[in-house]
Amino acid sequence: MSLRPNAALLALRPQLAVAPATGDATAGDFLHHTLRPLLKLQNELLLAVVADFVRDHHIPLATLAAPDQQRQLTELLTRNVKLRYTVVGLISGLFTTDELDYYRQHRPELNRRLLELAVRRVQDQSEQVVQLLAL
Repeated sequence: MSLRPNAALLALRPQLAVAPATGDATAGDFLHHTLRPLLKLQNELLLAVVADFVRDHHIPLATLAAPDQQRQLTELLTRNVKLRYTVVGLISGLFTTDELDYYRQHRPELNRRLLELAVRRVQDQSEQVVQLLAL
């Protein structure tokens, strides 16, 4: 018996236009049907967590040119283990029971894909991260 509120977790997610999964689930299906909607749902929190990390570590992101900001954010999200695990936790905490089972079987591949999506999302919104630093 599962204690996770699976229906409520699914109801929280934004609906994205993706093709339905066919046959056995793949990492690509998981990316499109689970990771992308959850990253969209958690977008504001993701940006706030990154901004807080930048502030807490006294990284002068606001003084950098836009390309350098994106490079710095990429470096943080790919090299800093603490930040990486925080981002993974922001997303994996919203998995349903079945998604969690699948994730546990394919953790390395799915973490890689999740972090790639998160890096791209943060890079594309580096201006918003800088704005959050001012708050």
